[in-house]
Amino acid sequence: MTPNRRTLLAGAGATLASLSLAACGNGIGSPAPTQIDARVDATLQHMFSAYPGTVDISNQAAGMLVMPLITEAGLGLGGSYGRGALRVGGATVDYYLATAASAGLQIGAQQYSHVLFFMTQDALLDFRAGNGWSAGGDIEYAIPSQGEMLRADALTSLSPVIAVVFAQAGLRVGATVEGTKYTRIIP
Repeated sequence: MTPNRRTLLAGAGATLASLSLAACGNGIGSPAPTQIDARVDATLQHMFSAYPGTVDISNQAAGMLVMPLITEAGLGLGGSYGRGALRVGGATVDYYLATAASAGLQIGAQQYSHVLFFMTQDALLDFRAGNGWSAGGDIEYAIPSQGEMLRADALTSLSPVIAVVFAQAGLRVGATVEGTKYTRIIP
């Protein structure tokens, strides 16, 4: 079967519909905050054990936005979705939704985790004061790969925001947080 415009649009529509339905899973009185906090704890534990250098980065950071699971899918049109928590001083202070949309030549799906380390108080305050913050080119990526040591060195310690993307699984290549919009939610 040769894909045509109709099949691509139908597939993209189904992908976006499933992502939007996934966003509706927070009913009133739901256990979402407890679930998000448990997933954040497990994600941090995994990151710290797999990449011990991230402990130093977290100790230097003014705050961390932990996104335990981002699901990204696309077929012509695509999108991503995930929920996480902002931790300051080891405590959750807010919950956030991460979303992104994309269009172009793309096919596949993947899941990954990421943590944004806010290395300065100003970067953290800008993030919290915004009505929806979008990740842009001002983020320094510290992407761990096979066996690579991740550490807070002179380059990353000068960046106001450091993104660590890890635990990738799926059929797409290259997860980044650029273009992702983070919005505060009340789960």
